[in-house]
Amino acid sequence: MTLVFENESGQTFPFNEEEAANKVIEAALNYKGCPFEVQINLILTDNEGIRQINRDFRKIDRETDVLSFPSIEFETPGSFEGLDKYDELFDLESGELLLGDMMISVDRVKEQSEEYGHSLLREYSFLIAHSMLHLFGYDHMDEGEAEKMESMQTEILNGLGITRD
Repeated sequence: MTLVFENESGQTFPFNEEEAANKVIEAALNYKGCPFEVQINLILTDNEGIRQINRDFRKIDRETDVLSFPSIEFETPGSFEGLDKYDELFDLESGELLLGDMMISVDRVKEQSEEYGHSLLREYSFLIAHSMLHLFGYDHMDEGEAEKMESMQTEILNGLGITRD
């Protein structure tokens, strides 16, 4: 797996952000049984940076905690079956599946960690797990989908021992 990681926020956490991201991403890939090596881009930004991207790409002029930009339109969320038929989904040099991009607001991680009363690591990891499920084609547009995503996120994080404090 290749994680293309960039922290443009100028802020840090009391843990290694790239290492933590790698662990959660690997756990999510294993949880869904991804049969491919993958490439993912992760940018850490601030509230203004994520607001600008949200405005430019989603036409929503407000900050958010995480944005996900999947590279693949899954027929069935989380099913990797048949993707190997589409060369354009893979990096020509590495052969890795180009799963997509995620952007996280460091400001929102800090705000939500305090608001929900759990650690920065837990909030950061939760947002990465959440984004990974979006990159796998899951959404939370209705209550059933939201419950399913919440359950999968919890299972991924519990498997890493990252629980709510």
